Amino acid sequence: QVQLVESGGGMVQPGGSLRLSCVASGFNSREYTMSWYRQAPGKERELVAAIVSYGSTSTYADSVKGRFTISRDNAKNTVSLQMNSLKPEDTAVYYCNVRIITTMHWGQGTQVTVSS
Repeated sequence: QVQLVESGGGMVQPGGSLRLSCVASGFNSREYTMSWYRQAPGKERELVAAIVSYGSTSTYADSVKGRFTISRDNAKNTVSLQMNSLKPEDTAVYYCNVRIITTMHWGQGTQVTVSS
């Protein structure tokens, strides 16, 4: 059974940093691209960052380039999202994601709130 468990969300002031983590189980995460999405109130869920299987190649939404860094530790089946220089518009629920064949699997989400 595929499970994704996120942690690390919280409230931070503008300009601050947070680090999100996602622990994967029930599948060999190193074989799959792992992603972070977010969904703000009243908006559609959007892709924030993704990192390919085995390697270190990653992609980012334009809105977070230069501020967020995605990484993975295949030995620990973990993918992380380091978020720096946070802005109020980064406020959202952040979800860990993996697509296996045609099925999208999601974690429960972790709330990130950026506010003064």
